[in-house]
Amino acid sequence: MQAIRLAAQEDRAEIEAIAEDAYSLYLERMDKKPFPMLDDYEAHISGKHVHVLEEQGRIVAYVVLIQEDDETLLLDNIGVRSCFQKKGYGKKLMLFAERWAKERGYGRIILYTNAIMHENLAWYPALGYTQTYRVQEKGYDRVYFEKNV
Repeated sequence: MQAIRLAAQEDRAEIEAIAEDAYSLYLERMDKKPFPMLDDYEAHISGKHVHVLEEQGRIVAYVVLIQEDDETLLLDNIGVRSCFQKKGYGKKLMLFAERWAKERGYGRIILYTNAIMHENLAWYPALGYTQTYRVQEKGYDRVYFEKNV
């Protein structure tokens, strides 16, 4: 059985382990760790920004959602354990984020990915997101996308 719930501090180690696992494939393409491997999940959990997807009681994926402004929700990070990738968990969390945003009155979701993460550059448009701009930010080449919800 699957469930999506708000993360608790007790989940932090699992979330950090998923980030390490999910983003490790990019290490050989980049000259430093991808930002999700370095993010402050303790702060995100304290801010009630993290939701986890559980499969039979085991956390297999997470999403970080942060209010950008009254109209915009930032999908800051999404991670799926590598052994669960390509099985629809990421898409399930994306649809959850869109529903969550809509229910709270946001008009759009923005997100970013690293320019080196070619898979994401194709995946987000397939989910209806439009590329808006590229920027050098926090030492990373980021590509931003948005979608009206």
